[in-house]
Amino acid sequence: MHHAPFSGPDTVSARLTKFQINRIFNASGYLPASLGGAQYGLGIMAVDVSIPILIVDDYNTMIRIIRNLLRQLGFEQIDEANDGTMALAKMRTRNYGLVISDWNMEPMTGYDLLQEVRSDPNLAQVPFIMVTAESKTENVIAAKKAGVSNYIVKPFNAQTLKSKIDAVFGEKL
Repeated sequence: MHHAPFSGPDTVSARLTKFQINRIFNASGYLPASLGGAQYGLGIMAVDVSIPILIVDDYNTMIRIIRNLLRQLGFEQIDEANDGTMALAKMRTRNYGLVISDWNMEPMTGYDLLQEVRSDPNLAQVPFIMVTAESKTENVIAAKKAGVSNYIVKPFNAQTLKSKIDAVFGEKL
């Protein structure tokens, strides 16, 4: 017997965590291209891929990896900053549609950057995704309380990044 896509419980991989499953169901990742979604190999994005994105990480290799994943998803306007101070300066000169920041940076951490962004009335509404190797509950809760839009634990792939971005913008649509 053939199942139509998404027809039954056997279409969801058992390897997904409950958090990932919740995020997938919260995402508006099935927006038809005619309604503003963009079709790429990994499916349709719930957000306009022409938005400018700022990647913040003190590790250049990680910036390159995230930039390449974003390009796979169709994003092209991608800037970078090597620390929170540089990121704030860039955010005050350009309206970014999304910030993707590492947590572990010196001297200003991604968490500190998030708090600065959320306390600045001109920047407070910018979607902010935190990237970290830490999946500690207290870190996730602290980031959520500080106003993070979503949270990605390394390592991750383009599909994970897509689902996190879709979840962020699906909530805003």
